[in-house]
Amino acid sequence: MKIGAASAASGVSQRMIRHYETIGLIVAAPRRESGYRDYSDGDVHRLRFIANARDLGFSIKDIGALLSLWSDGSRDNEEVRRLALARAEELHRKAAALEAMRATLVDLAERCRGSSRPDCPIIEALESK
Repeated sequence: MKIGAASAASGVSQRMIRHYETIGLIVAAPRRESGYRDYSDGDVHRLRFIANARDLGFSIKDIGALLSLWSDGSRDNEEVRRLALARAEELHRKAAALEAMRATLVDLAERCRGSSRPDCPIIEALESK
């Protein structure tokens, strides 16, 4: 199938498909006589795998490792588990940082009178950091 059909079937944009070929996450599709790329159902399956991993926030490096593990029928699933738990921990740290930022903003907004006076704890906090 042409790249447009592979894109529609996988949910991965044509631009990203080309990028994944360039960085080696997928093998460059063979070309038809017309010059169009010719993707297989297996390519689409691999693209969906990559898209699902990206949706979970895995890095390109980790996706490469997961693809290798996926294609290895004798894999040790402990490595897959380790990658997933590392990603979960990273998400936990980011969520905690976002929650701290949200709490700071709410606190500053609650201390701001919202009046026409020039003193504002939000502005003061921003200029002091």
